[in-house]
Amino acid sequence: MGFDKFGGTGAGGVSMRKQETDIVVVGAGNIGISVAYHVKAMAPTKHVVLLDRGQPLSFTSAQSGENYRNWWPHPVMKRFMDRSIELMEGLAAETDNRIAMTRRGYALATRQANIEAYLGELQECYDETPERGLRFHGEAREPRYEESVTSDQAGAMEGVDIVTHSGLVQRVFPWLDREVRTVIHIRRGGDISGQQLGQIMLERFRELGGARETAEVVNIASNGRFALDLRDGSTITSEVLVNAAGPFVNAIAGMLNLELPIRNVVQQKLAFEDSRGAISRRMPFTIDLDPQFLDWDEEERDLLLQDPRMARFAGEMPGAIHCRPDGGEKGTWIKLGWAFNEEPTEASFEPNFDDSFPEIVLRGAARLHPKLKAYYGRLPRGAVHYGGFYTMTEENWPLIGPMGMDGAFLAGAMSGFGTMAACAAGELCAKWVLGRPLPDHAGALSLQRHDDRALMDDLTDRANKGLL
Repeated sequence: MGFDKFGGTGAGGVSMRKQETDIVVVGAGNIGISVAYHVKAMAPTKHVVLLDRGQPLSFTSAQSGENYRNWWPHPVMKRFMDRSIELMEGLAAETDNRIAMTRRGYALATRQANIEAYLGELQECYDETPERGLRFHGEAREPRYEESVTSDQAGAMEGVDIVTHSGLVQRVFPWLDREVRTVIHIRRGGDISGQQLGQIMLERFRELGGARETAEVVNIASNGRFALDLRDGSTITSEVLVNAAGPFVNAIAGMLNLELPIRNVVQQKLAFEDSRGAISRRMPFTIDLDPQFLDWDEEERDLLLQDPRMARFAGEMPGAIHCRPDGGEKGTWIKLGWAFNEEPTEASFEPNFDDSFPEIVLRGAARLHPKLKAYYGRLPRGAVHYGGFYTMTEENWPLIGPMGMDGAFLAGAMSGFGTMAACAAGELCAKWVLGRPLPDHAGALSLQRHDDRALMDDLTDRANKGLL
């Protein structure tokens, strides 16, 4: 197949082009780029077009928290993410760590001594071996806890360390609230440069002969082949369509009269320079597991209760607020996030952010990291309030595979974990597209899982859906 099959001039002098290709991937975020790259890597003779209305990595991927973890409340998601991390580690090794991959892990902190609810999930997902399983640190006679003295991933530990010895918690994690009783240290986790990850795959896609087009899809017709009408008046026809349009996956599916069980929720983040040195540069990505009441005085709380829009922030807030140092060991910035919003909204290119979020997330994070209180009401100049859409299913699992029409495929619904999942998602979608052998968990990560009542009941019943 080739481009510019024929050309002409339409009404009003608009240049018309008709292009033909084997496979078109709609969406040039990290997921779409990964799909396009893996298809070309597996089938170099296939002609692949990567299509987006904007520049690559410029929308949702540009708002990524840039974290990764193999901690998930189900073995299927853990296997999926382990594969993605393995692929990222390979890219880091091949490029002299151009993706800036670190490995300090995730530290989950709670003031609870009884962590049976978390243990059940951990035991289900991690092998019970000294290297990759659970290691308990509650008494001096038990295996010695090894600190993450470096962010280098080479030689980093696997598995999970569960620290319940209060003296050890305070010695190893001195920056935490003194009331923390337990820290669960997930070892296979850290942060990366999401932009560099996408750029590397995009460069390789181009080197393999892949093509990129900047245009907006306005209509799709299907009659044996897919005909994508573009805003500029041109058309791309393709044997295969991959919908990797991020928050706009339902819009693309709707052009084929398909409806996906996916919704969009706006989530926000805050980044600022830690000029007061409140957060240790050697701190892992740290999560406060416990619900909380925000640190307001009585007058502030009364004012919140008088405003229907703000009243919720005077009551109990959910757990899972998170904080991490940003920019490596020599950096000076920190990032805060809290995915407490649950209200679905229509996707747009200008999501609405709440001006109160920076103070909300700061006060929430200060319970676990008390030194952050120094920033109450006086965030450093240059602080960045940003965010984007979490495109998600009810169970918070991705949808990768057939979209419900011959030749149409989907790679989406990766709410808040698109960057860390991109490599495995692209590889898995490429296998679906090319008819290659699939891993055992492929069906569970596709629309097929909705036919598995036992699995769906299990996912619905789980309180923890891995949302961060």
